[in-house]
Amino acid sequence: MESLVQSKSLKFAVRIYKLCRDLSDDKREHILAKQLLRSGTSVGANLREAQYAQSGNDFISKNSIALKEIAETEYWLELLHETQLLSDKEYQSIQNDCSELARLLIAIVKTAKQNNN
Repeated sequence: MESLVQSKSLKFAVRIYKLCRDLSDDKREHILAKQLLRSGTSVGANLREAQYAQSGNDFISKNSIALKEIAETEYWLELLHETQLLSDKEYQSIQNDCSELARLLIAIVKTAKQNNN
């Protein structure tokens, strides 16, 4: 059964993919788009790996990596916004999803660490 965070991370990855495609096609921005695509889609991939973690520590590690990737994604989105490659509306919309995923991941890692002790 897919969890809420896995479902949200997949939808987020789709949004990231479409944004990166548009950045590459419409604005000819390939370097930042590639970085954003890598970090934004990595979140869900790490969560999927965590689903099959071999231990509590492995679960924490995979979710912690996903949290780091969402933080990196926030950076790339902010940079795209500051360079006017993302409008205020586009940035705010996807940033809200990014922040929500970060909050969920923080809670998961915190709870997993408490339960692992």
